[in-house]
Amino acid sequence: MVKGLWWKLLGAFIFLFVLIGGMTTPLKPGITSVSPSQAISGQKVRLNIFGYNTHFKEAGTTSIWLKLDSTRIIANTALNVLSDNQVEAEFILPYDLQATEKVVPLTLLFDNQLDGGFVSPNALFVTRADSIPEDATVAWQDASKLTFHTVSGLKFPYRSILNETIRNTFFHVALWFAMFVLLMIGLYHAVMYLITKNMKYDTLSSSYNRIGILYGILGILTGSIWAKFTWNSFWTTDVKLNMSAIAMLIYLAYLVLRNTSADFDRRAKMSAAYTIFAFAALIPLVFVIPRMTDSLHPGNGGNPALGGEDLDNTLRIFFYPSIIALILMGLWMTQLLVRFHNIEEKVLLKSNKM
Repeated sequence: MVKGLWWKLLGAFIFLFVLIGGMTTPLKPGITSVSPSQAISGQKVRLNIFGYNTHFKEAGTTSIWLKLDSTRIIANTALNVLSDNQVEAEFILPYDLQATEKVVPLTLLFDNQLDGGFVSPNALFVTRADSIPEDATVAWQDASKLTFHTVSGLKFPYRSILNETIRNTFFHVALWFAMFVLLMIGLYHAVMYLITKNMKYDTLSSSYNRIGILYGILGILTGSIWAKFTWNSFWTTDVKLNMSAIAMLIYLAYLVLRNTSADFDRRAKMSAAYTIFAFAALIPLVFVIPRMTDSLHPGNGGNPALGGEDLDNTLRIFFYPSIIALILMGLWMTQLLVRFHNIEEKVLLKSNKM
């Protein structure tokens, strides 16, 4: 009995680890807003900066710079710390933007003992002044000697717009990974039924497909909730969302198809053939078509995903275990469905004999 339970308990334990650890690990410090967001070169600009999980006041000394590139920065000329999450920083911008573009984005660099070093990309867009006076003295400083404090401890990356919803990576994305695994196993058993005509494979294929469909629906629901927080809408005309919805509708039609015939053999043949069709449609709908056009969804239309700050080493500690846990729990639920089907079949046989 223990031998049959260990992997089920492992799946539940891993998912509990993901749930507790993934929801309690704090985010790294970040910047929610900077105003004004535009300025003209050569002018003095006072930036009102709002932070998230920052310790501007508690840390005592916070250093702030505006970075042009990897070698050029300017430090603030005045700093007014209003709270742990709000600070005013004054800069005198150089006239020379060291670029041919009319508008140049600058990155804000922050550093203190409690938050360590962190950045806010494209925080200020500077427009080139029409003319540069001969007596201009403000120049870019050398960035090569900058040093930052390091802070230990597990923290998730702070991403603008995503904020705390980055934790949904463990659920929305992991559900889709696990769904594909279950649907592939369902496809395998569908093919095995067509080869052997053994009804055992039809039961297995149906059970794996049902749990895979459940995961797909949960994936769409968690994605829709995520979209509300990040895109301010539960659903958009984004190609990835629409193609995924079509793919799930095709699989939902599989459930309808299984109820259209009382002949077990005919139902099994139709279900197996339809499973092959549904999975063959799933691949281009989810992986190919969204990559052929622009998309808000990460991983499509040139929008990167699962790399860099989208999935750093801290997120991976919980993301990959989440996939494993969902697969194991999916296998467990599939096993329960198979048992239920076998019991249902025995009851049906008994009733026929009576």
